[in-house]
Amino acid sequence: MSFQVGVQLHPQETSYVEIRDAWRRAEALGVDSIWTWDHFFPLYGDPDAAHFEGWTLLAAMAADTEMAKLGMLVTCNSYRNVELLADMARTADHVSGGRMYLGIGAGWFERDYTEYGYEFGTAIGRLHKLRDDLPRLRARLAALNPAPIGKLPVLVGGSGEKVTLRLTAEHADAWNSFGPPENYAHKNSVLDRWCAEIGRDPSEIERTVLISADDVELVDAYLEAGATHLIVMTGTPFDLAPIERLIARRDA
Repeated sequence: MSFQVGVQLHPQETSYVEIRDAWRRAEALGVDSIWTWDHFFPLYGDPDAAHFEGWTLLAAMAADTEMAKLGMLVTCNSYRNVELLADMARTADHVSGGRMYLGIGAGWFERDYTEYGYEFGTAIGRLHKLRDDLPRLRARLAALNPAPIGKLPVLVGGSGEKVTLRLTAEHADAWNSFGPPENYAHKNSVLDRWCAEIGRDPSEIERTVLISADDVELVDAYLEAGATHLIVMTGTPFDLAPIERLIARRDA
């Protein structure tokens, strides 16, 4: 069974030199995609460690790579005007030569909100904002001049069965969630049911999954669960050996 291999490089507890070296090494290995995240503070370890902003890194990555697809897992919809986000992603797509995804989600990390002056609100409020903003995102992408070079697929991240997965079925070209495999399989089936309910072909939505380095050995289980694009999370010192093993399996 064919599948794609990606890596998510965590922009915390690192320097620009180190993370740039990591994405260059990842591309040299032959990964299909390279990602980072949209947060302002570390998500684990020292909460006050060094940290870099994700979209600026993506722009640098777009100019510094040639083959791998690139994206954010995922942009927090609350942090930027959605029209601006569409323009940012379109511009990065041109810098990359047409290799960008536009990953987006409702947001969840309260420290980002409180320290940067955004209203945290409630989970359902953030989901409703995402619901309202996704059509605006699509409309702005369609209106931009010049248009994106590549397909610029919109990827929705999340696993909420009542709202997020329905929004994915309605608006997304790709979907991302987490394991373990049995959890992913269940959420994948819920997404398929939403597609059936609204009359959409579920094969139109790419299925990506974020996994740990330890989960690389579970590739068969994730493929059986419905994933087609496995993305391995890694932070400093950016050990790419698990990704290399997964690439070897992909190419076997």
